[in-house]
Amino acid sequence: MTELATPTVDRDRLTTLMEAETADFVARHPRSAALHQRARGSLLDGVPMNWMVKWAGPFPLFVDEASGARFSCVDGHEYVDLCLGDTGAMAGHGAAPTIAAVERQLRRGITHMLPTEDAIWAGEELGRRFGLPYWQFTLSATDANRFSLRIARQITGRSKVVVHDHCYHGSVDEAIAVLDEQGQVVPITGNVGPQVHPRETTRVVHFNDLDGLERALEDRDVAVVLIEPALTNVGIVLPEPGYLDGVREITRRTGTLLIIDETHTICAGPGGMTGRDGLEPDILVIGKTIGGGIPVAAYGLSEAVAARIREQSALEDADVGGIGGTLAGYALSLAAVRATLGEVLTDEAFERMLPLGERWAAGVDRVIRERGVPWHVTRLGARAEYHFMATPPRNGAEQWAHSDPALERFLHLWAMNRGVLMTPFHNMALMSPSTTEADVDRHTEVFAQAVDALVGWAGDQVTPDKCPGSCWCGGSRNWSSLDIMMPGA
Repeated sequence: MTELATPTVDRDRLTTLMEAETADFVARHPRSAALHQRARGSLLDGVPMNWMVKWAGPFPLFVDEASGARFSCVDGHEYVDLCLGDTGAMAGHGAAPTIAAVERQLRRGITHMLPTEDAIWAGEELGRRFGLPYWQFTLSATDANRFSLRIARQITGRSKVVVHDHCYHGSVDEAIAVLDEQGQVVPITGNVGPQVHPRETTRVVHFNDLDGLERALEDRDVAVVLIEPALTNVGIVLPEPGYLDGVREITRRTGTLLIIDETHTICAGPGGMTGRDGLEPDILVIGKTIGGGIPVAAYGLSEAVAARIREQSALEDADVGGIGGTLAGYALSLAAVRATLGEVLTDEAFERMLPLGERWAAGVDRVIRERGVPWHVTRLGARAEYHFMATPPRNGAEQWAHSDPALERFLHLWAMNRGVLMTPFHNMALMSPSTTEADVDRHTEVFAQAVDALVGWAGDQVTPDKCPGSCWCGGSRNWSSLDIMMPGA
């Protein structure tokens, strides 16, 4: 990743601000610091999963309790949670219907390798939302993608997979690849021990590049195109008008299957972008959100794909083909899906969440325009994100080239020190059914303060020596000359 010097940001000022924010974070989180130090004795780098080292502070917050769209850390501070487990908690933390359903199922049996009625309900509901008739369940979207790729290769007799540059499909081997400056497929930076070089399995094309997709499919050796209908993990990149229709036309014409991964893009509405825009995938993958925090995912199959699977599958091979897992489709996860989709992430919930996404994006956009910084905010339903470029990115490579890790870490730490949690890997915020307008407005306020501190904006800001008691700290904090507050903050 190239770390650019954003034109409006003085790097010395950024360094000084970051040092002050880091010191403040450490001072206010002694218990998290102590737990992290203890964790280093038994957990690699002091965290239970390696990506937890990427939080903006010198150590991660340790969570005490989470509920709805908020959580508290072990040091007693409460946070507006706009990360929501990077979509895993999009339904909100501990939604009451999901908890009740899980508690009931725990007493009735957690897993037994046999179906329950909840599985039927979940399949019917997913079919209603996404338009595909047949469903299977897994524990993660990564597994759902892996199994879908296996199915696609089997029924087409082809070997290759096409993905977008800077896509996100979990830890699927074929998708951890990008294009280098010469347009060659290479492992993405940080790809840990790839089993084979991705050029052996994968062709990569840029998002919004129909000509590139045409070239990738012209030899008819590609089994499947695996896409997010909008890029999300590199930063939100939206499809240009006609792009997704073009993808569908080219894949059909070349006999190539199309998998749409809605794991993140379900933020667009109850049926994701597929339901909202009438997309027609051959296979659809959805994960994270549908279990309300219980591990589960699903993949849906068109009538034609299901028929081809049946033609090529023998009963005696059902348990040995690399698809499945003892806990896939287990009773507890399906109980969670039924409650979460039936009572939490409902059509009515999205009617509340989508306007909150609009409000968040409008607030960020207003700050950007008033301060004159060359940034841009992009929204996809209940998810929104700001980019360090003046216009919307057209593809993942363009967004990646304008990343600024030092600036990103500062903005995230500034927000976290003021009680707002952003997604650590990029500048994304997500709305849940429990998120409020006040939560959104708090982020706008904090974001404005951070930009003011960075660019020295001299609007109606004040810089008191002592907090007057109306800001987030309630008068408990001494403010240095670097602490900039807006009136009423």
